[in-house]
Amino acid sequence: MSTSSLFSRRSYGALMSRLVWPTATILLLTLGFVFTTVLWTSDSANVVAGKRQRMQLTGAIEQKLEELKARLAQLATSPEFAGPAANDRPAALAVPSPAFDFVGLFAEDGKLVNAHSRRDIDAAPAPALFADLLEAARTGGEGASSAAASGELAASRLVYDGAAALAAVALPLARPHAEASVGRLLITGYKRLDPAELRSLADLHAIDGLRLTAAAPAEGWIGLPILDHRGEAKAHLVWRPERPGDIMRERLVPLTLFGSLVAIALFAFVIGYIRWIARDLAVSQEHAQNLLGRDPLSGLPNRLLFGERLDQELSRISRSGGGLAVMFLDLDRFKDVNDTYGHAAGDELIEQVARRLEQLLRATDTLSRFGGDEFAVIQTGLRSSQDADALARRILDAVTRPFEINGTPVSVGVSIGISLAPDNGLAREDLMRLADTALYQAKSEGRNRFRFFARAMDETIRMRKTVEDDLRSAIHQDELCLHYQPIFSADGQDIVALEALVRWPHAKEGLISPSRFIAIAEERGLVIPLGEWVLRRACQDGLRWPGLRIAVNVSPIQFRHRDFVKSVMRVLKETGFEAARLELELTEGVVVEDADAAEAAMMELRAIGVHLALDDFGTGYSSLIYLRRFAFDKIKIDRSFLESMEATGESAILVHSIVHLGRALGLTVTAEGVETKEQHRFLQALGCHQLQGFLFSKPVPPDEIDRLLGIAAPEAEGVAA
Repeated sequence: MSTSSLFSRRSYGALMSRLVWPTATILLLTLGFVFTTVLWTSDSANVVAGKRQRMQLTGAIEQKLEELKARLAQLATSPEFAGPAANDRPAALAVPSPAFDFVGLFAEDGKLVNAHSRRDIDAAPAPALFADLLEAARTGGEGASSAAASGELAASRLVYDGAAALAAVALPLARPHAEASVGRLLITGYKRLDPAELRSLADLHAIDGLRLTAAAPAEGWIGLPILDHRGEAKAHLVWRPERPGDIMRERLVPLTLFGSLVAIALFAFVIGYIRWIARDLAVSQEHAQNLLGRDPLSGLPNRLLFGERLDQELSRISRSGGGLAVMFLDLDRFKDVNDTYGHAAGDELIEQVARRLEQLLRATDTLSRFGGDEFAVIQTGLRSSQDADALARRILDAVTRPFEINGTPVSVGVSIGISLAPDNGLAREDLMRLADTALYQAKSEGRNRFRFFARAMDETIRMRKTVEDDLRSAIHQDELCLHYQPIFSADGQDIVALEALVRWPHAKEGLISPSRFIAIAEERGLVIPLGEWVLRRACQDGLRWPGLRIAVNVSPIQFRHRDFVKSVMRVLKETGFEAARLELELTEGVVVEDADAAEAAMMELRAIGVHLALDDFGTGYSSLIYLRRFAFDKIKIDRSFLESMEATGESAILVHSIVHLGRALGLTVTAEGVETKEQHRFLQALGCHQLQGFLFSKPVPPDEIDRLLGIAAPEAEGVAA
């Protein structure tokens, strides 16, 4: 269903239900997703900020403990560190340490052996705190160093004495001491984290309200617990966390609300605009339908509308009888007009052709343009094929008259293919296909003519399908064969060369000659693998006939392929055939399009010893130019000169001139198509070097060549298949 018919048959209410409500639902879901995302992102930002602050504070405390541990280790190794206990009271340590509030020696059972305090020796921490520290050192629990886990008594952690947080470190005493009798000793140090130090930590890491409390953190606060050796929280360092998510909400929510209002306003505008477009499309519906089936350049019906009208006419004649003709027209030399005068001139020519053709048709007929230079006609009310014949002749006369393009007369031709209904069928596809087949036949016969479809043309269609379906497989599976036509010396006695000619023994079609499939192979891109197969097989067969040169025809498409010279060299190397015995026959078409590239390829072939022959000499308009420029070794006189030759006729004079021209240039001259003794005697008298034709031998299989040469047939395993 087209857009215009949609709007003309459905109300605005239906449009709203199909378009507006789904769009509104998507809009609301999108806005809800945006708001949810903003809220979730802000909450996540708050959580991440709290975790970051906790990690920063933990890192700062661990760094403080490591510093105290280093100070304690330095103190433990001091040579002045000594002093026994007296009167059951620990004696003062000889070396004070300002980094600690308390430093002492403890035995493993928790007994204070020696101590130093800036205030008083009685200020030693409670035995429970040392028990926490000692247990952590023994078990390698939280706060224990890696050395503790390896069996050494060492630990560093925060402890809580009921009033303040203490940074506690313990290390095993590494050297003998006066109190060694009490067992292994630990030197311990305690540093009180007073409010001033807590504020310093808070300011350093931008932590708001850091303080110590024995209770759990209140709502809206977060804390870092101080654990004993059993993992129970004795106190907490708490602070009010940073909340960047709240700032995000304050900034993003208003922006999101504003964006939502803009989106809703835009949605309302789009709905109004859609209603306006709906009315506009309804108005332009008829105009759009008219343009749908028209060619934009000529204004004629296009292929789609042509098919619809042909179906209508076929239905009519099926009901009431009568007949019609389908004509396919293709302009001849239209490409030349485009190339010479430009595409604007080509467009102008198409329009003028359309106007002339319209003048030849009745109102009931249909003229269509399919594109490019292709037109089609439906001729209705056909009483016999003579009516179509008369219209086709009028079309030929009208189109062949010169057209004036930008003040310049331009001439083109037209080829026409015709199918008839009901004679050729009543199906649209069949009639169009048959008209196209007849058009192909008209173009193949020389263009600027018309042809009715005939059943004999089915052979061309069938052969084309056979080639397209089976030739590639036949090449790959080595199902082709070569016949060879001998080339004799001028006296007709000695075979001097053999020309390889491909044949296709088809399972259903029998032996197919190259004239029936080479042109189709060129169209379908099969001529390159086909040409390489022929070259390889000819070189393989040529090994059984020493001293004879093997001539192989080369297609212009094959020769212009960029890897042609490499493929020739590869085949010669793989087969072991001598390059000097290979002769490639080229036509003028090989060098017409790109003379420079052709000359370079020919020089490469000559350099490796391959001989080159110019085939069908005399049929082109520039043969003498090619003989002077290109390095040919031989010219072959085209058979058409011998078919119409009389001893004193014009063709005889041309043959005489070609032979003497070739001899003067030092080229070998070969005449093709020699079929009578009179032709033989005439060519021999002229001095022609080599002769080829049915008078001497038709193309024959390799075994027949063996018989002609008088040699025994080779054994199967000695000759390539």
